[in-house]
This record gives sequence, structure tokens and C-alpha cells, in this order.
Amino acid sequence: MLGNDHKEAVDQLNRLGTLIILLSWLALPVVSAPQLGHEEHQAAGPVPREILERPVVLRTGIGTLHEKVTTSSPEAQAFYDQGLAYLHSFVWIEAIRSFHQALRLDPNLAMAFLGLTDAYIGLQDVSTARAAFQRAQELAARLNKREQTWINIRDHELDYLEDGNNADKYVAYRKSISEALKTNPNDPWFWIQRGLADEGSPFTHGQVGGVDTIAFYRAAIALAPDNFAAHHYYAHTLENLGKTKEALDESATYLRFAPAIPHAHHMHGHELMRVGRPEEALAEFLKAKTLEEEYYRAENIPSRYDWHHAHNLQLLAMCYQSLGQMKSAEAAFSEAFQVPAYTDFLDFNRKAWPEFLLERERYNEALDASSELTKSPWPLARLAGYTLAGQALLAMGRSNEAEDQLSMAERETEHLPANLVASSPFPSILRADILLQEKKTEDAEALLQYVVNMTLGRPGPDAWSAARFELEALAQRARQFDDWNLSESIARKMIQHDPTYAGGYFALGLAVEHAGRSSQAREQLLAAKKYWSKADKDLPELRRIQDKVIAHR
Repeated sequence: MLGNDHKEAVDQLNRLGTLIILLSWLALPVVSAPQLGHEEHQAAGPVPREILERPVVLRTGIGTLHEKVTTSSPEAQAFYDQGLAYLHSFVWIEAIRSFHQALRLDPNLAMAFLGLTDAYIGLQDVSTARAAFQRAQELAARLNKREQTWINIRDHELDYLEDGNNADKYVAYRKSISEALKTNPNDPWFWIQRGLADEGSPFTHGQVGGVDTIAFYRAAIALAPDNFAAHHYYAHTLENLGKTKEALDESATYLRFAPAIPHAHHMHGHELMRVGRPEEALAEFLKAKTLEEEYYRAENIPSRYDWHHAHNLQLLAMCYQSLGQMKSAEAAFSEAFQVPAYTDFLDFNRKAWPEFLLERERYNEALDASSELTKSPWPLARLAGYTLAGQALLAMGRSNEAEDQLSMAERETEHLPANLVASSPFPSILRADILLQEKKTEDAEALLQYVVNMTLGRPGPDAWSAARFELEALAQRARQFDDWNLSESIARKMIQHDPTYAGGYFALGLAVEHAGRSSQAREQLLAAKKYWSKADKDLPELRRIQDKVIAHR
């Protein structure tokens, strides 16, 4: 019989399911590291050791966090706090540099080693995280009780991280934090850690909070209203729950505390998109890009070492795409595609470029980009690559080759967890396209309705943004295969999903026009034209709208 704690932990892991797999099972291949002093740490994943160990100065605008630690050096304390600030904005490189700087000033600052532990987890380098933790553990006798409590928590966190399918270790990890809260109920940092623990994976680090994390972040904010880390993670929780207005307010608070942090601008852009303010969102994504590029130049750090760079470029591209500014979208998608990926999930995300090319009916280019994904070392990216390549080939009339791509995509699913495959549109969308071409309409529609519902059901702002274009592509292919009823159904769901996106009205206008409902077609096409008021002047969709509106006068 399972105990309550054990059953609750198992239930929590099951609820997180696929999202946890995407962000933690798809982990960065780690660099093995021995037990090292702070000056000897190996590279974390793709980031060269020389970069991570460069001296750093104190900076402003990154947010102010403070956690009193055992050190006789005020300067070491200041750099520890700076590391903490960077850590809780996912700026792993600068967090590591700051903690190293603290250790130069006080080599016995055990909490800086714990900070390194957390930052290396952020880089998904578990071996180096463990090595840093062991150095902290060696200094545990010098620490006060609260700091020794943190040693215990990180120990359990790493135990679980190294054996992520072990529910007993997850129970022990969460229990270590609950015990800390019994002794320190007014400590906001333990409440924040409790919220992080309820996500199910230390790799997700505040990004996949849900209903179970609300109370913990609220408790931290009540105890420390100026703790931007709590506001940051609470904003992620709210956006994952679809509480967009509240998330917008929390992201604005986070941005106010940390205006020099690219992710703060990026995150506020998420929320502005969802409340129908795409031009303001665009400004935030561009500000994040500018801050990143200034940082890369000033610190002489190649952008490929910053995970956030390609991520921001993709959201920037989707923002341009939503406005109908396809030339700018193309440039951003293409740039993001060129960034080397060093995890399965990052490589999988490169699919956005061939997806864009497919939607713009640039099939040869889409085939080339998709073929590059099929050469990925990771099965998830290869799955996307074979699927998208098959769609390009099918559109080019090369049906037999498309079916070969489907077979290869299906083989890739054998290397992936079942629940990940069940919640992925790949390779189902290619299979459905082939069914549509074969006029097996009923089977194709059933499969595509499943894909539509899955697409709309994915949590988080990135999934929300991508869903508009994924649905648009489905509606477009339904028209190409002469399934106008399906295209109309998908178009209506697009508008329901985002009533400010022109593409939904355009797709619906074409569908109702085909059905002979001219007045409705004119209404929908004019709505599309309104929402594409900032689009490229030569956007082909605008030309089609103009021609059809004239025809329906």
C-alpha cells in the first residue's frame, strides 16, 4: 500500500507527463567531471570552461536578490547575490561566473558551490553539478543550520535528478523541503524551492508550474514582495494555467525588477501576444534580442552558447509572422535554425523553420531544411524532420517518397516514450495528409481532429503562439486536398484560439466562399485585412483578399 506522500508524488509525476519528458528526459549530454575545486571545473555541456571561469564585475539592472550566507567578505556576498539573481533569470553562464568570482574572494564559501550546483543543473550538466555539490558538502561543518539544510535539500535533489524515474527519491526530495519549512516557515527561499520541486523535474526550473505551485509562490511573495524570483516563477505558473491577465501583471513586475535581463522582456512579450497586443510584444522580443547582442559583444561570448538566443529568435519570428511581416519572420526563423543545438529539445525546436517554409509553399527549401533535421543525433528531431520532409515531398507530387519518409518517422517513434509520441503531431500529420490524398477522408479527418485538439491542449505560451500557425497549416492542407469542411472547422478553432490573428479569418473566408456564402466570405476577409494592417505590402494573402473582396461587391 502506498503512503500518502508516495502516492501524491506519483500522481504529480503522472500529471506533468509529457511536458516533463520534453524538458527533462531530453537532457543535454553531460560532461563527466571529477570532484574539483572551483578553479578546475570542466565545461558544462557546450559552454567552454574558459568562458564559465572568466572574472566578472558587479552589474545593475539584473534584479536584486539577497540571501545572507556565511562569509567574512562583503564582496563575496555581493557576487553570491549576483549569481543568485542571474540564476533565477536562467542566465546560467553569468550565474556561474558570479559564483566563481565569489569563490575567488572566499574559497570556503560553501553556498557559492551550492549556487554552482543549481546553475550546472540549469545547463543540464549533472556530473559537474554533483562535483560542485561535493565541494559544498566538504565545507558543511563551517555552515549554520539553515545552510546545512540547503546542503540536505540539494543532496536529495541531485539523487532524484540522477534517477528521475524513482518516485521514492522524488518523495525524499520534496520531504526535505517540507521539513525545512517546518523549521523556517517565514523563509521565502524554501517556499520558492517547494514550488520548483512540485514541477517534477529540477531541469524545468520554474517553467512548468501549474495549479500545485500557486500557493508556494504566493507564500514567497507574501513574505518577500520584492523577491523577483517568486514573481518570475509565479508568472510562468499563471501563463501555464491560461490566466493571461494575471500573468501579464506578474511579468510586468518581473520586468520592472530586472530591466537588463533579456528573458524578462521576452516573457513580458509572451503575455502581450496572448492579450492581443502583438506590436508591443514585438518591441519586447526585439529589446531582448538587442540586450543579448550587446552582451555577446561586450563579453566576447558567441551567441550559440546562450540557450535563450535561438528561443527568443523563434518567438520574435512568430510575432512577425502573426503580423504578416513574412520577410522579417523569415530572417528570424532562418537565423534561429542556424544556431547549433546541443539538446534534443533545442534541436527539435529547429522544426519551426521548415514548418514556415512549408506554409509559404516553398517546398524545395522545406525539404532541404527538413532533411537536415533527419541527420540529428536525437530521435525527436529526426521524427520531426522525416515528417516534414514527407509533407514537402507529398506537396511536390512525390507520393512514394513521402510514404518512405512516413515509414522512417514511424521507426523513430520506437526510440521515444509512448506518452511523448501520443501527444506529438508527428508523424500523425503526414499520415493524415497521405490519407487525404488517397481520399480516405473519414480516417484522415478523425486523425486530424485528434491533432487539432492536442495542439490546442498544449500548455504554455510558446505552444500557444505556435498553435496558431500549426492550425493554419492544417487548414491550408485541408484546402489543398479539397476537404473544405475540415478547413472551415479548423479556421473557426483558430479564431477561437486567437481572435486577433488575421490568418484565422483568412482561412475562414476562403472556406465560406467555397461554400457559396459570399457575404460571410467578404466579412471574414475584411477582418483578416484589418488584422494584417501592419503586414508586408506585397503579402500574397492581401492580394487575394483584395481580389476576392472586389469580386464579392
